[in-house]
Parts: sequence; structure tokens; C-alpha cells
Amino acid sequence: MILQLNEKLVELEAKIDTGAENCIFERRHGETLGLEVESGEEKVFSTVTASFITYAHELTIKVLDFEIFSTVYFAKEDFFTRNVLGRQGWLDRVKLCVIDYEGKLLLSENSE
Repeated sequence: MILQLNEKLVELEAKIDTGAENCIFERRHGETLGLEVESGEEKVFSTVTASFITYAHELTIKVLDFEIFSTVYFAKEDFFTRNVLGRQGWLDRVKLCVIDYEGKLLLSENSE
């Protein structure tokens, strides 16, 4: 997948996480895009084991042939090393079908 801000791009691997409220990425990817990460609106996320601080920024997410303008979050700390496509900002904008026994993932635009 690709994150794009204006003319700058960063290619990365991200996991689809149906349990994640939002799209959250490593800080370094925001910095690669030229963002001052901590200039975004702060939001704290909590998991079963810990809480972490993120900062919101608007950019384009490109996955396959889909381009989605979205608010995403970059982690404050460098030790956060996950990249997830969550429910708000990505999953709510696509139709996703997983056929596990065939090893298939089908993706289309959510035009509703």
C-alpha cells in the first residue's frame, strides 16, 4: 500500500485490522512524507496491554486501484512498529470479502 501527501509517497505493508478503530501507522512514515507528526490533533488509543499517543493527519491511502482520502494517525513513539488499516478511514469505505478456504481477498469500492 502507499500513503501519499501532496507529491510525496511512502510505500509500506499494513495489516487489515477489523478491531482497530482507525488507521494507525509508524511515526517514521509520517516523517518520510514530510509531516511534523506532533502538529496533528493528539489522540490516545488503548489496547488490552497498553495505551499510546498518536497524531491525526489527512492524506491519501492507496491500496491496489483504490485511492481514499482519509484521516490517519501516526504514533508518537518510535517503538510503535505496526501499520494497520482500521474501520474508520478505510474499512468503512471499501467492501471486503475474505474467502479463507480459497485463499482469496476481494476488494471493491463502497459506493453507498
